[in-house]
Amino acid sequence: MAKQYHDKHTLDLFNDWTPPKYAAELPEETTRGGTLDTQIARAISHALSQSNMSREELAKAMSDYLGVEVTRNMLDAYSSQARTDHKITLERFIALIEVTQNIGLTGFVAGFFGHIVVPSKYRELIDLHYIQEKRDELEARERAIALKWGVKR
Repeated sequence: MAKQYHDKHTLDLFNDWTPPKYAAELPEETTRGGTLDTQIARAISHALSQSNMSREELAKAMSDYLGVEVTRNMLDAYSSQARTDHKITLERFIALIEVTQNIGLTGFVAGFFGHIVVPSKYRELIDLHYIQEKRDELEARERAIALKWGVKR
């Protein structure tokens, strides 16, 4: 059997390259399975654990953002799968996203509706793709009608 040579100066696209992340999302294993309550608690727990700030610092930053007190105990309860009596409000969820800068939480919510969240700088590219798809659909419909009626195009 021939000896295999590995070029150490060239990237292996299957092992050395990671595609860029453009969509806001959480790791699938973070929120997969369970009830909606537990998925939300796991998403919050993930965001809290990924932050460089302590829970006390996050609570203070959320309090400052909202103008109402948020405590570490509240954050602990929101992120606990066992505390089904203590649910995060939308305002506090938005504040959590703001202070953690964990945009993956927005992708978590959008995923329930079959959508993804991408940076707004890509909007025109998405619009362009949509326009191209619609144009292709119209052209296909035009060809089918022309063929049916024997109209030369």
